[in-house]
Amino acid sequence: MGCNPTPLSLSLDSALRPFLASHSPSPVVRSPHESHASRFLKLVRRASPTSALLSQGPARAPGTFLDPEALDALRHFRRGIDLDLTGDGRGGFLEIRPMEDGDLDATAQLLAESFAEAMFVPLRYVYVLAFLVKQYIKERVALEPHVAVLLGFYREAGDEGAPQLAATAEISFDARGANAAPPTPVPPSECPYICNMAVKNTLRRRRIGWYLLKACEELITQMKAQRRVYLHCRMIDKIPFQMYQKAGYNVIKTDSFLTWFTLQRRKHLMCKELPPSSDVIGFS
Repeated sequence: MGCNPTPLSLSLDSALRPFLASHSPSPVVRSPHESHASRFLKLVRRASPTSALLSQGPARAPGTFLDPEALDALRHFRRGIDLDLTGDGRGGFLEIRPMEDGDLDATAQLLAESFAEAMFVPLRYVYVLAFLVKQYIKERVALEPHVAVLLGFYREAGDEGAPQLAATAEISFDARGANAAPPTPVPPSECPYICNMAVKNTLRRRRIGWYLLKACEELITQMKAQRRVYLHCRMIDKIPFQMYQKAGYNVIKTDSFLTWFTLQRRKHLMCKELPPSSDVIGFS
């Protein structure tokens, strides 16, 4: 099953949209440190749930107790999958692992391109979005181990070059990693939440999104977080919705029509109960 990018569903969606709606796309932004970008960043920081979370400090919620075994699972999490797309051995190899310091720029670029595509943002704004998404990612990874960003790197069969960044997804494991102002319908802050899942445009329909989702679930299980996992899916995103349904997620609540007045698309809140930690989450 193919997987289109799942639109950014945390502060990036709600915080960037008012700026994009209120500014004409005609001026060309020449530097991510000038005029529009500076105002853009101020708006993001004012509206960003992650900023509010950081300012409140660790006393906000006790969160899930993460023992040394769980922390070790996060540090050493790696999954490799052979993607045989045709049945004759032709395909590629996908490696999924947590984001490292050197991956920040490429991850921000991938998410910015995904947001721009989903929200019909002019291409001239993509590098500005990448600058702002980079600040968002920095704030999120500062909350590790209560938050993790997983990356998928793909290499074509027979290609001896370096694998390319193909996909990304963000996981909050407990209340300490949750955003202070999550999107609607609001998921429980103490439960794991998967968001900001995107697959590179040129690498879709290779089941990369499916395996990234399964890797998120496996890591949640290994981190010994709660087993009830939540995610959002926009109503217009039919292919991701089908993928989530196939993976066992069910719609538990949907945005009201009033959401349109906030300049946002209506979303489903979906949930899945993961198997006990003693069971293996398969990648089939």
